[in-house]
Amino acid sequence: MSLNKGFHALTIAEVRRETPDSVSIRFDVPDALRDAFRFKAGQHLTLRADIGGEDVRRNYSLCVAPGEDVVRIAVKQMPGGVFSGFANTALAAGHSIEVLPPMGRFVLPEMQADAPHYVGVAGGSGITPVLSILKHTLADNPHARFTLLYGNRNSPAIMFLEELAGLKDRYLGRLEVYHFLEDEADEIELFNGRLDREKCDEILAHLIAPKDIDAFFICGPGPMMDTVEAALREHGVAPSRILVERFTTSAPSARAFRRDEAQQAKAAGAEMAIVLDGRRSKVNFNPESASILESVQQAGLRAPYACRSGVCTTCRAKLLEGKVEMRANYGLTDDEVAQGYVLTCQSVPTSDKIVLSFDS
Repeated sequence: MSLNKGFHALTIAEVRRETPDSVSIRFDVPDALRDAFRFKAGQHLTLRADIGGEDVRRNYSLCVAPGEDVVRIAVKQMPGGVFSGFANTALAAGHSIEVLPPMGRFVLPEMQADAPHYVGVAGGSGITPVLSILKHTLADNPHARFTLLYGNRNSPAIMFLEELAGLKDRYLGRLEVYHFLEDEADEIELFNGRLDREKCDEILAHLIAPKDIDAFFICGPGPMMDTVEAALREHGVAPSRILVERFTTSAPSARAFRRDEAQQAKAAGAEMAIVLDGRRSKVNFNPESASILESVQQAGLRAPYACRSGVCTTCRAKLLEGKVEMRANYGLTDDEVAQGYVLTCQSVPTSDKIVLSFDS
């Protein structure tokens, strides 16, 4: 497998308890894989483990800046979470786990102002990629400013609380951190309660002037992200200045599933030329498969994937010939779609022949 696509067994160097229900995990990356595991602030890793006989894969954001020369993620234990529960209770230093090299587009804009002012809006474990971006921004550009709006239930639930306090002291005048707690009362009413629409409107009216912000980085529970994004748009913030990181989405409806079955039957037998790890293979679309990804995997090809929900972009490939229909897309940008990229976990052929490259 190629360095960029394949899983690598990494040894865990440290598991550190961050809150009662979250840990951070630092990996020992051997010299031979240093280049493969270089990352941009805000990117994530995909982890794979056999848990109870099931191949389980999850994406977790890096919580460190590239300049720290450390590879570390954070995992919050979610109710019923198979992988998050495993990570919080079973993993320890010395264990080995399969990891994909860094991926993701929740990163700083390529064209940056000389003295940018960014705002991060995080909820719970959504702080992880925002923290990476925050640390990199302030360390890399002495003229940059960053404002963090961070929502949690209470103080014990705040991940990286002490680190954030230390960063605020280090970057006096350039970093502002505001905590919003649901179950604790602050003297200033603005900071009480969750980051709902009313709270967002208050923040944008009294705390932050959205027109002065170069980019907003949003990560947290789905409803919170939707609310913040909607509030920003209604306050005149251009979509290009709003970056949202999603790892989950709702399951398709029964009606959508029936429509998918009809598409699958229509696509039966379509010829697919698949470029993967420098090799070109021929595969016919299997009508029993829900997507191109499933057909490719059923043919024995080890195509990369993680969420299977159209969110993480691990299964991204470029359509070189033919046509496909992508049922859902929460991860690719409009520019990527225009360039021909598709999420294979959500795509079905609509032409008799297609050529797809996972290597592009």
